Formats: sequence, structure tokens, C-alpha cells
Amino acid sequence: MNKWLPVNFKLQKLRSKLQNDPYYRFQSGEEVQMAAQLGMFIDVNQATVDDWLRLPGLSIHQGRALVELSKSGVKFYCLEDIAAALSVPVQRLEPFKPLLNFSYYDQESLTHATQINPNLATLETLLKIPLIDVSLAQAVIENRLTNGCYRNLVDFQQRLGLSGEFIAQLMYYLRF
Repeated sequence: MNKWLPVNFKLQKLRSKLQNDPYYRFQSGEEVQMAAQLGMFIDVNQATVDDWLRLPGLSIHQGRALVELSKSGVKFYCLEDIAAALSVPVQRLEPFKPLLNFSYYDQESLTHATQINPNLATLETLLKIPLIDVSLAQAVIENRLTNGCYRNLVDFQQRLGLSGEFIAQLMYYLRF
């Protein structure tokens, strides 16, 4: 007797949306839950405005406020901290909990390197990364324009044909 589970089409559809649009904004709490199942998370203490805007119902003003607070040194340790920062009831944020990761960083690791999104970076911005020369910066931009945004570090490595050793050093400077 074959016990195949039915394919979760909603999960597959969301996976496809996330692969095709790195800035996809979730439409419901159910999509947030599914994204967490797919292994996605938002590091609340390193999140960008784009990261916060993925959450349904969060405004650009709220996203900016959270990012500015993080940049000024405020650390978020739990969902209640986010709720207090936004002056909203914690119950309103509860559906986002599976997607939120409350990682902690020491000051030295935060000042180690500025992370750059290669999907948005100009040639000049890419050249600020110590390991990237002009030819690689041009290849990053040309590949992005030809084949679309990089989905993640693995996609970046494969599309540019970069060695594991090089990616191991470069990954600290990139944010997707």
C-alpha cells in the first residue's frame, strides 16, 4: 500500500512566488506560516525595511521605525519588544512569530562589515566590498540584468561560478 501524501499546492505556489520575487509581501498569516515551513525567517535585529514590509499589515513607517531603532542600538529580544516599539498590541503581531528570529549580536560582530544587497547594488557599491574587483562587480550586475535577481547566496555562487573558499569569505559582506 502506497502512502503518498497529497502535494500542498499552496506551499508550492508560495515557494515559486518567493523564488521569483525576493521582495514578495505576504498576503496573510497563513502565508507567513508557510514561509516559516519553507525555512524563511526575518532576523529582527538585522532586518531592513524591505524585510519588515513582507509582513502583512505592517506599514513602511513602522518598518522604517524598527530599522532606525535597530541602527541606534536598540535590541529586540522578543515579540513584546517589537509590539512596544510600534505601540501595537502583541496579539496583532502573534501571527508573525514563526517567521521572526531574535538573534543576538555583540558589538564587534555588528561592526565587522556593512552588508550589501547584490540585487540592488551599483558598480561603485559592489567595489566597496574588499574581495570584489571591477570584473566581478561587472559580472554581478550583468548576470543580474540578464537572469534576474539572485535568490540567495547559493544562487549567487552558482550563477557566477565562484569557489566555495571565495564565497566563504564573501558571504559576510552580502545580504539577500
